Amino acid sequence: MSVARLRQATKESVSGLPREFWWLWTSTLVNRLGGFVATFLAMYLTADRGYSAMFAGLVGALYGLGGAVSAVVAGVLTDRLGRRPTLLVSQLSTAATVAALGFVQDPVAIAVVACLVGMTSNASRPAVQAMIADIVAPKDRVRAFSLNYWAINLGFAVSAAAAGLIARHGYLTLFLADAGMTLACALIVFGKLPESRPARPEPAGAALGVDAPEPAVGLGTVLRDRRFMAVVGLSFLIATLIQQAFVALPVAMGADGLSSTDFGLAIATNGALIVAVQIPVTRFLERREPAPLLIVSALLTGAGFGLTAFAGSVGMYAVAVTVWTLGEIINSPTQMGLVARLSPTHGRGRYQGMYTLSWSLASLIAPLAGGAVMDRFGADALWASSAVVGLVAAGGYAALGRAMRSRPAAGGSGGSGGSGASGASGASGASGGSGASGGGVGGAAGGSAPVVGAGVGDEAGDASGGAAHAGGVGAGGEVHSGSGGSAPAVGAGPGRAVGDASDG
Repeated sequence: MSVARLRQATKESVSGLPREFWWLWTSTLVNRLGGFVATFLAMYLTADRGYSAMFAGLVGALYGLGGAVSAVVAGVLTDRLGRRPTLLVSQLSTAATVAALGFVQDPVAIAVVACLVGMTSNASRPAVQAMIADIVAPKDRVRAFSLNYWAINLGFAVSAAAAGLIARHGYLTLFLADAGMTLACALIVFGKLPESRPARPEPAGAALGVDAPEPAVGLGTVLRDRRFMAVVGLSFLIATLIQQAFVALPVAMGADGLSSTDFGLAIATNGALIVAVQIPVTRFLERREPAPLLIVSALLTGAGFGLTAFAGSVGMYAVAVTVWTLGEIINSPTQMGLVARLSPTHGRGRYQGMYTLSWSLASLIAPLAGGAVMDRFGADALWASSAVVGLVAAGGYAALGRAMRSRPAAGGSGGSGGSGASGASGASGASGGSGASGGGVGGAAGGSAPVVGAGVGDEAGDASGGAAHAGGVGAGGEVHSGSGGSAPAVGAGPGRAVGDASDG
């Protein structure tokens, strides 16, 4: 790719997004620029405080446990209280707990506060992801998630380098700097980001005296959404692999006689590649169906960790890191876009919280599982099993893709014609979906009675205008209503976003 084409691809990747997104992006970057504590917590406990590696591992596990708990709770709060309040509470409490962690001395107090830090810092993720889904149009969401992911990794790369310099002045300075940057992030949210939670609409047909309340979305709804929970399970497999880079990989490199500096050089390939490649490849990712991309990402991730079994030098380890990083670059924005696509408008927080839980559980389980396999069977067995996990995940994504194609979005029949007074059903047309497979009940009845169809995983749109409109859901795409006869019909099923349309 020429420099001119690369510049054009970068320009296209960052253009056309709403102003609120860029303020949210800025707050994410500021937050990650100050993310010192999570990176250096184990070193602080062992090198500075003199605790054992076992104690450091216990504290790390409690940190992950706190994040796992808060992922679900914060998802619920994101839907109930709103995105902005959840973000502010999370960031202010993170600043307080991070600062406190720098002062506590008792080991029990350290463990408790570390758990609170994990809980408060992870609570912002469902809110951030739900807010992106709220303010960015469906066609631009993969690009938006990709840019946000790029900011996270850019901030991580800079903070990891800066933390070593700041730590020379004492670890307390590191903790206070982290707290200060988190407060700066909270100020950006407070001053620049309005609440984005969609207002709950009046139940369809209420104005005509028809009782058709919008289905409530609770955690039970999320757990019963089999397609979405399949995404969560597959995300957990991929996250478990990627977590090995920060647990098993340094141990394996140490066993090969390589130093911590060598590990730093190898793992720096990950951040550098993401920063350099993520934005240019965004245009390639956003216009393609997610299932094939996720299959490729799983194969690359598994192959990259599998190649680690053949590495014995810094160069070969860097090659392995490059392969699985390419998988990560494809997987993260594509999967987050798919999560937003499957999430109902008023359940985005809960759905994003459950998705975040998959990563939190992986950060808790991966160290235990990886260490157990290495201790009992050796490092090569871990890397071989990682390749197998990648294959399993790829197969799961292939099955998910087939399920989404065989169960297209359901809803009221769309098209250009609705029913007339005689009661004939509306004809299915090119702009709408048809039938009621895999989700809500669709159809258009005649007379004056509206028909409402809704399925889990939809963003319900409005239809307004002339005498009548019939709304339909196209398979996996955006939905627009068309004009009809004398009876309004609103249909929605598990698919992408449902757009608004008006007709005179």
